[in-house]
Amino acid sequence: MPVLKIIHPSNPVLRKKAAQVTVFDTGLQNLIDDMIETMQAAPGVGLAAPQVSESIRLFVARLEEDSVDEIDVDAPKQPMAPGLGRTHVMINPKITRFVGEDVVGTEACLSIPGFLGDVTRPNGIIIKYLDRQGQRRKLRTHGWLARVLQHEYDHLDGILFIDKAEKVWRSDSEKHTETEQN
Repeated sequence: MPVLKIIHPSNPVLRKKAAQVTVFDTGLQNLIDDMIETMQAAPGVGLAAPQVSESIRLFVARLEEDSVDEIDVDAPKQPMAPGLGRTHVMINPKITRFVGEDVVGTEACLSIPGFLGDVTRPNGIIIKYLDRQGQRRKLRTHGWLARVLQHEYDHLDGILFIDKAEKVWRSDSEKHTETEQN
């Protein structure tokens, strides 16, 4: 599986609303696998298809085991590899509800390397999506996973974290040990 090229804001694909996925074929499965490998190699905790020049409504996310705080309402639990966490594949996602208070968190993005920003987002979400087999799923989550999923969801609508950030700075100007890239 190849590591894909992650595009930057100068590429118009990042600012375009992505199309619905309608075909669940081998090409889609290969793209999902390549995106997971690319996300891990970057390294990052999330990657949306538009970030690899594919304007479709698909993203992947993987958090370390101790960061996962979700309740998967419909799907059987996916196994978690020690230290690697669970990989979430979300196709045609739709955030149906925001839950809890808004919280500020520091975010980064694989498409905007070298920059961090403080972004206010709801602490929890309910999101409906299709899994990689095309099965309908619903997930309720809060905390860091909810933030990552909202960040990746924004990519599907052509929105970057810098569009929502209250403050943006170069990552080399300050040390932030808890920030991971999406």
